[in-house]
Amino acid sequence: MLKKLQFSFGYLFSLLLLALCLWAIASELREYNYRDVVNSLAAIPKTRLSWAVGLTTIGYLVMVGYDILGFSYVGRSLSWNKIALTNFISCAFSNTIGFALLTGSAVRYRFYMRWGVSVVAIAQIIAFANFTFWLGMFTVAGLIFLIHPLIIPTQLNLPFTTVRPIGIIFLLLIAIYILSSIFIKQPLTIRSHILRFPTFPISLAQIAVSSLDWILAASVLYIIISSNLSLSYFDFLGIYLLAMFAAIVSNIPGGLGVFETVILLLLTSKLSAVVILGSLLAYRGIYYFLPLLISACLLGFSELKYR
Repeated sequence: MLKKLQFSFGYLFSLLLLALCLWAIASELREYNYRDVVNSLAAIPKTRLSWAVGLTTIGYLVMVGYDILGFSYVGRSLSWNKIALTNFISCAFSNTIGFALLTGSAVRYRFYMRWGVSVVAIAQIIAFANFTFWLGMFTVAGLIFLIHPLIIPTQLNLPFTTVRPIGIIFLLLIAIYILSSIFIKQPLTIRSHILRFPTFPISLAQIAVSSLDWILAASVLYIIISSNLSLSYFDFLGIYLLAMFAAIVSNIPGGLGVFETVILLLLTSKLSAVVILGSLLAYRGIYYFLPLLISACLLGFSELKYR
């Protein structure tokens, strides 16, 4: 009963947060109509859209490293083409729909079990990949927030005036993880769950792959929006990471609304809201919905092939 109440509260909170974000976006755009947004979208140079597609392709190729490292961590092997197919479909679904532990994990279970990977190994790979995702966020955001600290808008009601304290916390967590991988050799048992730290080389590879993933993801939006924005990539990267962090912790599928709201709050002083929204729509289409469409076709073809 308590779990049901907690789930209901979390679900209602997410809906309330989404409603507040949509209200904030509508407030920013009240001076415009939908034609302005469409015109802003159409005005994006085609060359920049092509670059965005190319960076997205490279980004999804980098994500394959999550599962390759996961197989190395559990001491199993599988052909790269099978790992790449599974990872792409899993990441496309979890990035766009959200709830990665349900969407992406279900895809991994479906494919890896078909190819003879044990349930225990699959569970370990899923946990490893999801943890690696956060390592990159903490590393890149920690460095950017420390070197280029953003002023946090008062509308976000956070206890900090800049993001520098958040950056320090993130880097401390990364340092603890790296030191643990060096010095803790024996498995840890936490509530009957056995936790084994990766080796130091695998830990460094996790951080490198995930950091590159985050850098490329931010580059996709930057290449779209920078034609109208006089802002360095590193300054923009801090804004992007703060918006993505807020979107992920909001638990709203794909961070829809939350990500856009934070970007609008931080960039409207430099760019009109309608131009920002047009760029965000292009970003959503290229980085999220295009891979989702391709992965859905691949999933359907695979299910027909294997019945």
